[in-house]
Amino acid sequence: MRNRAYWGSLPERFGFLPGSFTQTGPGAIWLHAVSVGEVLSCHDFLRRLRLQFPRTRVFVSTGTLAGHAAARDKLKNLVDGVFFAPVDYVFAVRRVLRALRPSILVIAETEIWPNLFRETKRTGAGLILVNARISDKAFPTYRRWNRFFAAVIPALDSILAQSEEIRQRFLTLGAPPDRVRVSGNFKYDFQTGALPGDSPVKHLLDRVQPSAVWIAASTTAPAEAADPDEDDVVIASYQSLRATRPGLMLILAPRKPERFPVAASKLEAAGISFVRRSTLQADASTHVLLLDSIGELSGLFAIADVVFMGGTLVHRGGHNILEPALFGKPVIAGPHMENFQAIADDFRIAQAYLEIPGPSALAPAVERFLAAPAEAREIGRRAQSCAEAQRGASARAVEEVRRWRGVPAYRPAMPWHALLWTLARVWEWGSARRQRGDLRRQRRLPVPVISVGNLTMGGTGKTPCVVRLTELLKGEGEKPGILTRGYGRQSPEAALTVSPGEEMPAHHSGDEAQIFIRAGLAPVGIGADRFETGTRLLRDFAVDVLVLDDAFQHRKLARDTDIVLIDALEPFGRGDVFPLGRLREPISALARASVILITRCEGSDMAEPIEREVRRWNPKAPVFQARVHPLAWVEFETGQRFELAQRPFGIAGAFCGLGNPAAFHRTLESMGVELADWIEFDDHHRYRPREMRHMAQQMASNGATALVTTQKDAINLCESSRELVAPLPLYWLEIGVRVGNEDELIKHISPQRHRDTEKTET
Repeated sequence: MRNRAYWGSLPERFGFLPGSFTQTGPGAIWLHAVSVGEVLSCHDFLRRLRLQFPRTRVFVSTGTLAGHAAARDKLKNLVDGVFFAPVDYVFAVRRVLRALRPSILVIAETEIWPNLFRETKRTGAGLILVNARISDKAFPTYRRWNRFFAAVIPALDSILAQSEEIRQRFLTLGAPPDRVRVSGNFKYDFQTGALPGDSPVKHLLDRVQPSAVWIAASTTAPAEAADPDEDDVVIASYQSLRATRPGLMLILAPRKPERFPVAASKLEAAGISFVRRSTLQADASTHVLLLDSIGELSGLFAIADVVFMGGTLVHRGGHNILEPALFGKPVIAGPHMENFQAIADDFRIAQAYLEIPGPSALAPAVERFLAAPAEAREIGRRAQSCAEAQRGASARAVEEVRRWRGVPAYRPAMPWHALLWTLARVWEWGSARRQRGDLRRQRRLPVPVISVGNLTMGGTGKTPCVVRLTELLKGEGEKPGILTRGYGRQSPEAALTVSPGEEMPAHHSGDEAQIFIRAGLAPVGIGADRFETGTRLLRDFAVDVLVLDDAFQHRKLARDTDIVLIDALEPFGRGDVFPLGRLREPISALARASVILITRCEGSDMAEPIEREVRRWNPKAPVFQARVHPLAWVEFETGQRFELAQRPFGIAGAFCGLGNPAAFHRTLESMGVELADWIEFDDHHRYRPREMRHMAQQMASNGATALVTTQKDAINLCESSRELVAPLPLYWLEIGVRVGNEDELIKHISPQRHRDTEKTET
């Protein structure tokens, strides 16, 4: 508490995370690793998470200052952010959950917090404990609080225990048997590697040329009155050894940072010449190195000839011998390995390490290995074989993450939640009432109708999907037509029919209808009354199948196929209907879908948990995945197309008015477009001259060399937009959609299949 850095961590501990941590959609992975040991043990686990979920943001929280420093240093290339875990108060936990919007919370080893667990599960996110352990020392305390833990632990979806003994301990504390299984220890998965050639320690070794290197790792202070100080034991042993082995080099690595100055004082008092790693100079020359750094020890085991593992001569439960074992090094440890009993038992049976009874045996044990290198190599080989045989815990944990990722929904804070919940129930009642009335008046057109719609308000990629489905139908020899209401259009006609590619003012048709017209694939019918508009389209163009745009809730017109789109970036509209969430109707409406299409999968790894959620409501409808892919840049004024590889601008200022603007932002990021500025507008926004002029000036002042937007926004630009933003050029991004397994999709929506069914029924 006296450390100033602790006070600096308080905002994060109360849930105030940096703005860059705030997520626009659900799906992040939150890993909590309380301190240095947990952080380092999770390195390979995080590396595997990155490989399995490359489009998912990963955040790590810690509870200690040392753990935070280690995570920022050692995990900086694996995670998107490191922060201090919130105190276990509901308001702090909720604030973090609303910012990160995680699909799963992963706890490393053992951290059990009732409010954190309860609030995580209330969102619908997964909650698992990996590399789980309860030490011999801690277990009696856990048992005394058994009632408390029995009420909290069942909230966990899965517990991956390090050993069978630890599994039994969790069962004793009330964990459901079907949720606890033995998965092994993360530290068996440590990635070994050589000491970097530019390491200052490597330069020191090159100058000193020691005859042998002894690493005393993770030494600790006494835990009980009768315990020795392990730094004293190591220093005394080194003094006795160097009398006969003057070329022996000692690397002393105390376990905790507060022990660094203590160990330095002890070395000075013993009259030993040494150098601290933190002040190691290029011209240093000494046979004793005090390793006063965090997270560097594991990389140094490669240079050791013998390793003593600290924390084992005192009553602290020991430290892990796996890392030096994986380097094939002979390891010496004292009698106290209670916290790693399973590992010690395995190694003892395999005769893979040397156990000493007490402090006086340390120097003879080191001398034994130095004098008999063949024996040392054999014990190191056994240790490495023993450790290698039990690797794979990290990979198993990654699969558990895949299994338990959820699709969370994050509600607003009180009292807004109560008010919005009430209004949402009114909306739900009104929506259901309207649909019942529509069904009573439902009419059917004489051709197959394929509806493309969604559950959520705002964009899910319907427009490009309608274009792609129309392309696929034409490829099957059909004569499709497109029906759309023409949202936002300004036209006196109740219904319009437009031939493919026909020129028509955008305000006359609406922006989305204009995209269908300009695609030139099929005639387009525009009108709120889809039956009357469809009838006119059939009369004017003799189409034989209709693609009905944005009509899952428009039940006045009967349809043969209902395709429901779910945006992978924002799948279920915060889990409730408007205004509490963004759903148009409850998620249970998925039950009437014929086909589910998960869109924008190129920007998310959430397709699998989304499908699991879909299956709760609709176990039969086939599920497909769609990806948006950029096609070309189009110059606004001339219509000239530029290949993506020939991007005609440098730094861009981007703007859009979409239902889900984050999708456009992510697309630009994935293309490597450098953004000087980013501005969002409401969906279907019509741009005014003043806005265009101001936006261009702002973006130019921020370094933009061009303005970029979407095709939909380009349609909604005001007249003379090109002159208003001059001298900056203006481009829009042409995009397309590709559906995985399109041949199978066509089988499910094929009008011919419906015609054959009708003939059979007749």
